[in-house]
Amino acid sequence: MVKKKQGSFLYFLIMVLIAADQLAKFFARGMAESVPLIKNVFHLTFVQNFGIAFGLFQGINNYMIWIYLIVLGIVIYFHDKFPEDKFSRVMLFFLIAGIVGNLIDRVAFGYVTDFIDFRIWPVFNFADIYLNVGIIGLIAKEIFWSKGTAKIRAK
Repeated sequence: MVKKKQGSFLYFLIMVLIAADQLAKFFARGMAESVPLIKNVFHLTFVQNFGIAFGLFQGINNYMIWIYLIVLGIVIYFHDKFPEDKFSRVMLFFLIAGIVGNLIDRVAFGYVTDFIDFRIWPVFNFADIYLNVGIIGLIAKEIFWSKGTAKIRAK
């Protein structure tokens, strides 16, 4: 069982992550044109993404809403089965924040608001970062942390 104090922090973290994502998207939707922060390298560019990662599969918004809801339901239902270490819990909450951030957009607007533009990569948003951090963090922990734990147990 996750300690009450740690659990409170993690729930606060998820709320802060979702709020930051939605606030940034709110400002992005108000931009009339791309704003260069570092010319030809890093811009803020409002993009309506009707597809999924990198704008692939345009026009599947309703399917993505259902997929997000199913994945979110599975994660919430099985959250008590996840490892109780703080790192795993933080990664799980990053994953949830990413799902919820993009789900809010899909339900409210029919698209995901993207705005982080490095010019050599498709435009993305904070929720996309959260999803990637959560997924990569959980996979890396499973690969590296589990191997280290197995070595310790074997000795």
